[in-house]
Amino acid sequence: MILFDSHCHIDDNCYDKDRQDVIDRAEAENIQGIMIVGIDIETSLKAIEIARENDHIITSVGIHPHDAKQCSADTMNALIRLAMENSCVKAWGEIGLDYNRMFSPEKDQEDCFKTQLEAADNLDLPLIFHERDSKGRFYDILKSDGPKSRKGVIHCFSGTKEELFKYLDLGYYIGITGILTLQKRGEYLRTLAPLIPEDRILIETDAPYLTPAPQKNKNRRNEPVFVKSVLLKLAEIRKSDPKALAQTIFNNTRTLYNVDL
Repeated sequence: MILFDSHCHIDDNCYDKDRQDVIDRAEAENIQGIMIVGIDIETSLKAIEIARENDHIITSVGIHPHDAKQCSADTMNALIRLAMENSCVKAWGEIGLDYNRMFSPEKDQEDCFKTQLEAADNLDLPLIFHERDSKGRFYDILKSDGPKSRKGVIHCFSGTKEELFKYLDLGYYIGITGILTLQKRGEYLRTLAPLIPEDRILIETDAPYLTPAPQKNKNRRNEPVFVKSVLLKLAEIRKSDPKALAQTIFNNTRTLYNVDL
């Protein structure tokens, strides 16, 4: 099987002692593409540094909604420069709204979200979206703001059936994580997974978070090699051939990020 981890954070400090081993393990299992997602300037810079040493790794830049209150003009200009000056930057994100933990006020989150949508549109970069408990505001902003040509993925989708079809109607991809494999937490998601068109699915680890089963029993830290468990569970639920589904999702990911790996 040929696999692509479409969303991870292996720039995290928890990988500092064995990051290359993590990358090598993934490559040995035919994970031929890895997207390291930026959430601020520091992580975006570190992701770019890692990508420079590994041809099959790409990156994004962006400001996570948790840090929206720090979304200054200087920060935005710095991220725009990183995107323009580094060929490994293939997307803008992780951006969106998170009204669950409220690390940044709602107004700051919405203003930062809209500012980053505009920046990504100007750079013609696809978007990586984060949404949690936004009570419809995330969808309202996406629906009312931006070109029809905009591409993006709803990272770590865990919403309702209604939300799923709304995002699909806007043309976005759906990112599936290890939540799918978890007995209780993934129960509802498993009922929705067969409803997603095959050409609109991405798989991701969100490493170091959301370790899938069965690895969760032994590994607290997730890593890109475990994306295979997400694929296998997805194939089982959809009653699909794993190898064929893996190839389709790999192609989906290359299409979204406009890469030829």
